Amino acid sequence: MTTTVAQHTPATPSASATPERENLLGMSREQMEAFFLSIGEKKFRASQVMKWIHLEGVDDFSAMTNLSKALREKLARVAEVRGPGVVYEGTSTDGTQKWVLEVEDGSYVETVLIPADNGKRRTLCVSSQVGCSLDCSFCSTGKQGFQRNLTAAEIIGQVWVAQRSVGPRRDTANRPVTNVVMMGMGEPLLNYDNVVPAMKLMLDDDGYGLSKRRVTLSTSGVVPMLDKLGDELDVSLAVSLHAANDELRNELVPLNRKYNIRSLLDACHRYLAKSDARRNVTIEYTLIKDINDQQRHAEELATLLNELPCKINLIPFNPFPHSGYEKPSRNQCVRFQEWLFELGYSAPIRTTRGDDIDAACGQLVGRVKDRTKRHERYIQSIQLDAD
Repeated sequence: MTTTVAQHTPATPSASATPERENLLGMSREQMEAFFLSIGEKKFRASQVMKWIHLEGVDDFSAMTNLSKALREKLARVAEVRGPGVVYEGTSTDGTQKWVLEVEDGSYVETVLIPADNGKRRTLCVSSQVGCSLDCSFCSTGKQGFQRNLTAAEIIGQVWVAQRSVGPRRDTANRPVTNVVMMGMGEPLLNYDNVVPAMKLMLDDDGYGLSKRRVTLSTSGVVPMLDKLGDELDVSLAVSLHAANDELRNELVPLNRKYNIRSLLDACHRYLAKSDARRNVTIEYTLIKDINDQQRHAEELATLLNELPCKINLIPFNPFPHSGYEKPSRNQCVRFQEWLFELGYSAPIRTTRGDDIDAACGQLVGRVKDRTKRHERYIQSIQLDAD
């Protein structure tokens, strides 16, 4: 493992930046075009500036050489390109990279880049909230509590930082980031108004130019917003299911008490029906020893998903202190996989990546000014158990 503590670039504006200056980093094409019209410029300037920001990684208007000097000077007065500050960058022994980023209020969030296929595929796991507004019992991120939603600039800023770390994306066949999954800290659909513009930038040819099948949104099941998403975007969908009956899922994923499994699967069907392409939903299923990893659980899962076009990803639980859960043995994970295979499902077991730098699934934590007091209650419960 190699670790770099980067020189801290403050996330707060510099003394020369006034509150009126617009941060262009998080603007979608429509928002960028509206901005240029508002300052008396033509809409096509949006495309030029988007390419400089997202394809070239440029944050200095004076370096945008295909703009007139007068426009560059105007932009310096009224706008800025301000990404999150990098406070830590680490590389795992398996090649996984993690950044800890400081956002506007001094909170920290994390983003992880996972290489695969001999480096041909590089998937960036992006956060959507400071902490998480949900409290899934098996996830250490949720135990940090929740502060706020990330802005669109703070979300796309994670892609921007990862892309800039390996240079500008001039060669589309050798992109630093080939896939994006909204699977980091937070529930994306509870930050809908900022996540959607950021995802549009990921898809835009003048942004990051990713195909819609290479951008995935993961949700625990916020049903009304999933329906809304299907009307605005056609991206890949992953559902954090983790249990095949409401009683167990209520325990693991408390959101299930509001939107139960049946309503969630119905929403998945509606989402697929809105796509013009044949696609599947990916079902994320975290295997927890003696909780949801037995043969009856596999049979129940197969029956539940019988009518939904889907594939299943099995994720061995990543332990964290005082969780009360254990990771199943490798043999048990394989047995569960075989039971599903016998029932007609191919279910790859996700390889744990980056756990030596706490970058594995469910391990992402940051510095959260927890306004929910959830973290404080969690620590108190640990202390009571110890007594």
